[in-house]
Amino acid sequence: MTLRNLYLTRFGFAVVWAGLLAVTAKELSPFAIALLVLYPLVDVAAAVVDVRSSGNKGLYLNIAMSALAAIGLAVAAGNGIPAVLRVFGAWAVVAGVIQLVVGASRRKLGGQWAMILSGAGSVAAGSTFIAGAGREGASLSNIAGYAVVGGVLFLISALRLGRAARAAKAV
Repeated sequence: MTLRNLYLTRFGFAVVWAGLLAVTAKELSPFAIALLVLYPLVDVAAAVVDVRSSGNKGLYLNIAMSALAAIGLAVAAGNGIPAVLRVFGAWAVVAGVIQLVVGASRRKLGGQWAMILSGAGSVAAGSTFIAGAGREGASLSNIAGYAVVGGVLFLISALRLGRAARAAKAV
């Protein structure tokens, strides 16, 4: 049940975080920068919890990449929104590939199709952030939308894991 609770927590965090970022998405205020750095740090914490409960060694790469993303976002913030979009996009692509692999390796647990879909979505969204970074009027609002979609997919996975656990007990 640890994985289910982790997914529920990530859903709640993503929705609140996205709402806060959406309010500040037009500029790189200190608050927006803090939010941007916080997002991959929460991913680090979640991956640490996941590794401890599941032993999935593939998540160590996610921990390293997310920690680097937090540092990269802090540095990129000094160069404007396009630089932030490029760093966030690159992280989303790499994290998405890792999520695809981890989700596929956990198929037998049930509820992982949403995580696989989320990984594919991260790859696509990250690519879009990178491609759109240089466009006139680039903003952080798309990142907020990305977080909401990811959060909803975490919720779906949590609900499916709960259903799978109840079905296993009934057998």
